[in-house]
Amino acid sequence: MLLVITMAVNKQKKGEILKDLKELFGRIKTATFVNFHGLSVKDTSALRRGLREDNVRLFVAKKTLIKKALGEAAIPGDIPMLDGEIAIAYPHTEDADITASARGVYAFQKKFDGRLSIVGGIFERMFRGKEGMLEIATIPSMKTLRGMFVNVINSPIQGLVVALSAIAEAKESK
Repeated sequence: MLLVITMAVNKQKKGEILKDLKELFGRIKTATFVNFHGLSVKDTSALRRGLREDNVRLFVAKKTLIKKALGEAAIPGDIPMLDGEIAIAYPHTEDADITASARGVYAFQKKFDGRLSIVGGIFERMFRGKEGMLEIATIPSMKTLRGMFVNVINSPIQGLVVALSAIAEAKESK
């Protein structure tokens, strides 16, 4: 879901957006706050498509509404500075990778040369600053971590097989 607010919004619409934000912050464990100033519609669409592949959604609202909803969300820590035009990237389902939103935005941040940046976020129901979210963004996906783990487990076994094979070849050549 992408909601772009570019013109004046009436009180009723603001109330609906605020209600949606409160509901969102009440149920999610992680979210990444993104400054997307200077992105074209084409780039924003590419960002949304890329995030959607990782089951991440993007929600755009006025900063005043975001700050108000965050203030009422009872999340520990200090709300990060929300500079620029802010969007919220968050996992869409409960079983989604909790680092996917930060990792997805980080990947696009490199691609869009400063027109997109992480400004903070929420991780494990606590506010995190820009640096904390950037650290989280560099954590590999669960699929990658599992592959790395299997490789670590397989490495000694593979070394043993190579050594036994070399011994067998040495005995055969005698």
